[in-house]
Amino acid sequence: MDEKQLQALANELAKNLKTPEDLSQFDRLLKEISVEAALNAEMSHHLGYDKNQPKSGSNSRNGYSTKTVTTVDGPLELCTPRARGGSFEQQLVKNNQPRLTGMDNQILSLYAKGMTTREIASTFKELYDADVSPTLVSKVTDAVMEQVTEWQNRPLDAVYPIVYLDCIVLKVR
Repeated sequence: MDEKQLQALANELAKNLKTPEDLSQFDRLLKEISVEAALNAEMSHHLGYDKNQPKSGSNSRNGYSTKTVTTVDGPLELCTPRARGGSFEQQLVKNNQPRLTGMDNQILSLYAKGMTTREIASTFKELYDADVSPTLVSKVTDAVMEQVTEWQNRPLDAVYPIVYLDCIVLKVR
């Protein structure tokens, strides 16, 4: 799909959006459809054939299971594909992944800026209406804390090359 087709599609869809809630609901639906399409593409790649095509191996599709993941826009209900052989592991949304990764990055960013776990949880509730517990925030930050401590305690080089640049702007006239 080229840019002109996408623009025409966006213009057509925008005609039905009247309120901010409509836009939020549309964004959520678009995210759900996109993630499910990516999960189905992962399954097709794993099995070696597309949906409704003759199977090319011993493993085959086995329906869908529902899964709720938390996003910055709130909970998202996904239909994740299953394989009979049980050998399929999703890469986009892992089997036991409770939230999409953008949320973890936001939690770490807020924590690095000095917010407490309870402040982060209340911020997520206010902004995104997402129930993020202080315990979850603590688990996310603890998962990275070992790497942070290791980086902070790394041996430093004796000499670091540094270039200082300075500038003065003077008006001649």
